[in-house]
Amino acid sequence: MIWRFGLFESTFEPLAVTSWALVVALGWPLLMGGLAALAPPKRAWPVLLASVPLLASGGVLLWSFEGAGLLQWQWSIADLHLSLRLNGLSVLLLLMAQWISVAAALYTPGYLRLTDSGPLSRWLWPLMGVVLSALSLIWLATDLLTLYVALEVLGLAGVGMLMLSGKVPSLVAGMRYLLLALVGSLTYLLGIALILGHWGRLDLQGLAEVIEPGPVAWFAAALMGAGLALKAALFPLHAWLTPVHENAWVPVSAVHAGLVIKASLFILLQLWSLLLPDTFYAPRLIAWLGLLAIVWGGLLAWRTDSLKTLVASSTVAQLGYLMVAFPLLLGPDVAPFPRALAWEGFWLQLMGHAFAKAAMFLAAGNLMLATGESTLKGLAGTSRRLPLSLLVLGIASITLMGLPPSAGFTAKWLLLEAMIITQQWWAVAALLTGTLLTPAYVFRMFRYSFDETAPRHRYQPLAPGMDLIALTLALIAFALGLLAHYPLELMYGGSP
Repeated sequence: MIWRFGLFESTFEPLAVTSWALVVALGWPLLMGGLAALAPPKRAWPVLLASVPLLASGGVLLWSFEGAGLLQWQWSIADLHLSLRLNGLSVLLLLMAQWISVAAALYTPGYLRLTDSGPLSRWLWPLMGVVLSALSLIWLATDLLTLYVALEVLGLAGVGMLMLSGKVPSLVAGMRYLLLALVGSLTYLLGIALILGHWGRLDLQGLAEVIEPGPVAWFAAALMGAGLALKAALFPLHAWLTPVHENAWVPVSAVHAGLVIKASLFILLQLWSLLLPDTFYAPRLIAWLGLLAIVWGGLLAWRTDSLKTLVASSTVAQLGYLMVAFPLLLGPDVAPFPRALAWEGFWLQLMGHAFAKAAMFLAAGNLMLATGESTLKGLAGTSRRLPLSLLVLGIASITLMGLPPSAGFTAKWLLLEAMIITQQWWAVAALLTGTLLTPAYVFRMFRYSFDETAPRHRYQPLAPGMDLIALTLALIAFALGLLAHYPLELMYGGSP
């Protein structure tokens, strides 16, 4: 499965325009974030203008990959060898990160105007820029050192964003998250040290040639897997997730739940493909924990009375679908066809969830801003005045429930077909259980919203475009199911 991550030699050298697009994709968010800290934008249109070069860089990188296939960049600094690669999967994840980050940035000026954000709000912009640059680097990096640095920068910037509100619950939850993230970083770093000490190299492509199954590989995989699972909020290491989102600003939650936790999952699967090829027990352990995550996350979302807790808890369940697919991606005796189906379903589910979850957080934020309520019961009667926000939640929920023709449906269909072919009936049961639990908590939210007997609220008007931004993300998640053939074909472009 290593070739699927682009860990092989490229045929073509990157063009100058492609290299410049790479520089813009990695550096432009840092530059614009720094400028926004000096002069925070009060409206969305300056953010939109600043986003044009960034989105254009993603388009150029996509065009370059379609024309040349796999592209690689390599640099040597003293005795360190750093390398980046651009393959179909990294292009898709890069575009996903850019679009969701731009949507959150466009949403932010209106959100900050309507809330008592305080003087710390100006630091949200550089932190968002750091997060996007670190994410882009993670999708492209092919050496353990670059991945470690990018992951650490991403984690520290993520913690900073989550604590910007300055409220005591936010600070407490953020400090707990920081301590757990540092523990995860330590175990991950110990795994890197073990690999470097035994095999003497850090580049993934070289490690793919020298790594042999054995105690060293297994122990390194366990250390790195535990640290990355903690950062990705995989069950049962998810307890920090809900408290930090309950107290974070809405655009921060959209970026964090939609993108930040996906980076650790991406690294985990990539590294285990090297360290644990065709192993039996580790992927099945992840899969059984994924089954518990689907049930536990669904029950948490079903029982809560807080709108943001509901949206955050559903993330635990949705990540469970990805965990259940691990035996199909890494396990032994899996035929090429079901493994390819699982590969396609895994990444389509990840991308659909990212767009849908970001849309849900933005729509939930709109409901809370307009009503001044944060509980499900407090949203009673909102269908009269906030139909667009509820429509966004409905469209995003279609993806989470896996209803056709959304990305969630197409992804789960691919995973289900792979599970049936390999006769993993327990995984089929997990998939169906989650599909039934999701509407249980989603419809509970809508039951209150459409209560026509509720008293009329006094609504605070939303800033222009806040609902449309959330609607755009929800429609992208919906359209990914209809147009799934394009991203799925892109994953195999430039194959050896």
